[in-house]
Amino acid sequence: MTSPKGLIIRNSNYTVKETIDRLQANLLQKGVTIYTRIDQQGELATTGQHIPPLEFLLFGNPKAGGPIMAAHPAAAIELPLKVVAWEDDAKQVRIAYNEAQYIQERFGLPAELSGPLDLNLMVNKTLGE
Repeated sequence: MTSPKGLIIRNSNYTVKETIDRLQANLLQKGVTIYTRIDQQGELATTGQHIPPLEFLLFGNPKAGGPIMAAHPAAAIELPLKVVAWEDDAKQVRIAYNEAQYIQERFGLPAELSGPLDLNLMVNKTLGE
């Protein structure tokens, strides 16, 4: 699967629920606020639509995000941060999130502000890498 510009898509060896459970636990351990978790498959089922498992997690840290929004208020469109995990047609679970450098370049943010946007280490831990 080709990743759209600015989006990182990785494989997970866990189910969608396990992937998001693990990510959520890792984020909470770091003191990150979980704003919402949406079971998109479950939500669509209430309308008679059926898709494979797909979950969305919205999370952040106002202390870390504040300087980003102060530098460029429109960057708030990317905050809180978000991750989506889904099962594709081949039953492979995937996890996707925005690339920190893409957000930094998109809004012309100073390099020192991009650290809180970088989810690679957290996703590596979640995936057991």
